[in-house]
Amino acid sequence: MNKVVLIGNLARDPELQTTNSGVSVCRFTLAVTRRFSNADGEREADFINITVWRNQAENCHKYLKKGSKCAVTGRIQTSSYDAPDGSKRYTTDVVADEVEFINSSRNGGEGEGNYSAPAESAKPATKAKQTAELEEIDDESLPF
Repeated sequence: MNKVVLIGNLARDPELQTTNSGVSVCRFTLAVTRRFSNADGEREADFINITVWRNQAENCHKYLKKGSKCAVTGRIQTSSYDAPDGSKRYTTDVVADEVEFINSSRNGGEGEGNYSAPAESAKPATKAKQTAELEEIDDESLPF
């Protein structure tokens, strides 16, 4: 299984490119703070390269900027290339399946972030609809 979940802040503005076949790809670096402090009592961060594809790439480029906090789920991908000096270079990136904007803004203003899906209904739900009724299940009927 190859699954990564990260929450951090963008270390630089996202860069949007388009492949020869017209597919959007966005790359940015996510600074993820470690849970523990170093010997000097400071908390260090890991800087992780993130790659996002298609519509999600365009949204990341549009709504994220340096300093924005976001959550990323995806997978680790390693690759290598030959540098101009002839040496072989290795890279490790996270290819994002999902990116959630935690506190970004369209115009850099405060309080405009935290984009989320609209509520299901503007009407208040009744008590019966808020709580699902549970049926008791006999352990003998379980398939495991």
